[in-house]
Amino acid sequence: MRIVVERELELKLVLSPQRRIPVPARLGYVTDDPYAVHVTFHIDSAHPVHWTFARDLLVEGVFRPCGRGDVRVWPAKAEGRGVVLVALSSPDGDALLEAPAAQVSAWLERTLRVVPPGTEGEQLGLDDELAELLAQ
Repeated sequence: MRIVVERELELKLVLSPQRRIPVPARLGYVTDDPYAVHVTFHIDSAHPVHWTFARDLLVEGVFRPCGRGDVRVWPAKAEGRGVVLVALSSPDGDALLEAPAAQVSAWLERTLRVVPPGTEGEQLGLDDELAELLAQ
């Protein structure tokens, strides 16, 4: 059974230490792709931007800096509240986004209840497919 866990929220694109602009976004998790999280930015625009990266990266990044290369995540404080910073790099450019830690954590908890850590492989049904192949 396919389960989708989504959450719309407003992220902030950090332009400078003093300047941030709101970016509507949607966090998505699908049991068909149990190791990944999907983030869609500018969800109401004609050209939304999609990023996909490891759920484990976001889970760890809520607590401590992690990631290398295209996606890096770390906790911080902004205006006295907890945030999660996500740095994205691509050939098209770089972006630093700020997400409310409480909202991201609550959404992640929902995904972890649907597919607990360590059980992601069971969602893929590889054992069933392998048994079917070997039976032929």
